Amino acid sequence: MKNRGRIIAFFLIVLVFAGTIGTTITGITKDINLGLDLQGGFEILYKVEPIEDEAKVDQETLESTVRILNERVNRLGISEANIDIEGENRIRVQLAGIKDQEEARELLSTSARLSFRNVQDEELLNGNDIVRNSAQQDFDPNTNQPIVTLQLKNASEFADITSNLKDNFNPETPYPDNLLVIWMDFEKGDSFAAEYGKKDPKYISAPSVDETLNTTNVMITGDFTPESAQRLADIINAGSLPVNMTELYSNTVGAQFGEQALDKTVFAGIIGISIIFLFILAFYRFPGLIAVINLSIYIYLILLVFELMNGVLTLPGIAALILGVGMAVDANIITFERIKEEIREGKSLFASFKAGTSNSLRAIVDANITTILAAAVLFMFGTSSIKGFATMLIVSIVVSFLTAVYGSRLLLSLWIRSKFLKNRPELFGVKKKEIKDIKDTTEREATIFNREVNVVQHRKKYFLASAIMVILGAISLGLFQLNPGIDFTSGSRIQIQAEESLNADEVQDGLAELGLEATPVISGAENNVAVVRYERVINEDKIAEVQNYFQENFDAATSVSIVSPIVGEELVKNALYALAIASVGMIIYVTIRFELFFGITAIIALVHDAFFILAIFSFTRLEFDVTIVAAVLTIIGYSINDTIVTFDRIRENLRKKKRVKSFKELAVIVNRSLVQTLTRSINTTVTTMIAVLAFLFLGAESITSFAIALAVGLLAGTYSSLFLASQLWLVWRGKNIKEKPVVFAKKKRTEGPQV
Repeated sequence: MKNRGRIIAFFLIVLVFAGTIGTTITGITKDINLGLDLQGGFEILYKVEPIEDEAKVDQETLESTVRILNERVNRLGISEANIDIEGENRIRVQLAGIKDQEEARELLSTSARLSFRNVQDEELLNGNDIVRNSAQQDFDPNTNQPIVTLQLKNASEFADITSNLKDNFNPETPYPDNLLVIWMDFEKGDSFAAEYGKKDPKYISAPSVDETLNTTNVMITGDFTPESAQRLADIINAGSLPVNMTELYSNTVGAQFGEQALDKTVFAGIIGISIIFLFILAFYRFPGLIAVINLSIYIYLILLVFELMNGVLTLPGIAALILGVGMAVDANIITFERIKEEIREGKSLFASFKAGTSNSLRAIVDANITTILAAAVLFMFGTSSIKGFATMLIVSIVVSFLTAVYGSRLLLSLWIRSKFLKNRPELFGVKKKEIKDIKDTTEREATIFNREVNVVQHRKKYFLASAIMVILGAISLGLFQLNPGIDFTSGSRIQIQAEESLNADEVQDGLAELGLEATPVISGAENNVAVVRYERVINEDKIAEVQNYFQENFDAATSVSIVSPIVGEELVKNALYALAIASVGMIIYVTIRFELFFGITAIIALVHDAFFILAIFSFTRLEFDVTIVAAVLTIIGYSINDTIVTFDRIRENLRKKKRVKSFKELAVIVNRSLVQTLTRSINTTVTTMIAVLAFLFLGAESITSFAIALAVGLLAGTYSSLFLASQLWLVWRGKNIKEKPVVFAKKKRTEGPQV
């Protein structure tokens, strides 16, 4: 009766979650803020500088600038703008989903310092003399042309100014002296004399003053359209910026480009997760079903938490979500493999469940903490999109730990004493002939497919293989170096993506027509993506021209990235800092949890994996950008995860032995540990690789290099964890074993969560 109640509780829990997910998931996904790479828009990093040479930019000035920029953005009807202060003198603006990017850029970039001057460029009035929010778009009653009207605060002051201007009339000068010149963002070096007579002068207008005007109403005329007049009114009403802003970095993505990227990435994610579910069901049978239920809950909770955090979901963020599925699967696999081992030892199903869940907890905790270290470093030193990736990865790890450690164990515990599972070890993937008699106390060697395997005896071959790969990689890096993206070299990058295949000559001719001569590189599964790079920075007017041209003539979406030399240098420095700090943090943690020898060999394995990724990118000439740094750090987290699980099993087996006095004894323990964890390592790699390959072949073009780096890193990480790190530790630790025997005191067992 009690067991029946447990099973009813299981189905009630599943039904409650299924109902909750089914009724709320649509609303949650709609409310999540999408990054500009998924819905179009642009991101700009501005350097903020004082207007006057002797002035300084303080925190109050930066906050005032952000308030004004937010007010300008609100006039565009954008409610989800992200405008943040970075460091001491920078402001990052992210506007996703806007329809008129050209208008938005102009509205942001202008300092909006309105001034009224005479022809000698002396300031007579400025924005402080205008009534706030008084500017309006109107039409000239005489000509019916679009104008901007505004109100001044002091009519008598304006009367004195216009009186002086009308008296200054001198018909012998090249231009009338009685002009009231209206400027927007007058800068040092500008002059009316230099601009007079030009077709498109820098000043807005220069009406003549023939009488004294004792009024607060002012009319600004010019070559306006109703839209441009309204934009000028909006800029005036938003107020002038107290600083000058220089673009250091920008990324402009067409709406169509973002929509295509979102559709492809979501589709790749669905396919990848579906295959993972099928794999875990086929391999782990009934526990696999429990894992699938919990993974579904995990994905729902991730989206819910991210939405509650008001996070911005980007392409790398979606990749982090799917990779988080691999982490969640890994936690389940570790537990299930330990339960299977206990069943093979002849223990009852309940005893196997209790021992297996307890033994797996330590490895899961250590593996997750080291991966969080890598994600935290990414967040500290990454750019905005990489911060989004790191945030999603951290959330994924925390939620996966909770669902795997508590969720899976809770649901499995409700079935563990049921008649349905009793005497049916095959439902856990264990054949009856593999189970030994509980009375048999002889220690059975770990096997693979019922065959004893000696991995350790081939260690010299693994060392030789790694040495050859490192040498070849070093030669490649020495000869070809890396192919750095504009993130690290500065300049401009244009990516054009069409529905149909693109002709390189036609794209090149189009670029030449725009004054941007360059040879495009055609890629994509259907040759529908063209990429071109420039060492110089393309201005915002040219960006808008490029987007409009390729949309009209090629029906293609465009993404334009611009990086200044300053930002490029900082990205290189931050990438090196990130790698160094992540490595130091991990070696400290592993040393505390294990011993120094384990920590050092783990870092050697991580450097091996990171170097291998660099070598592959050098040899293939794939573009190496800031997202690849994120991939390298992710692989470091995955590799240390694998290594920690293996080290944990070595430590456990050493504690059983208590004291090891010879190299031969140590080699036997290391070999047994490797064989015991081999199935888990392979299964974890396979499930994570499924997700990565789905992104590689089905995802957006913009994360192809990212997916390649992850795929290469996963293979290298699995190899180094199984065949390099532990074997290095064996050789290094085994050399001085006679002088210093390996001793691990057996500690009191840490019980897992009670369910």
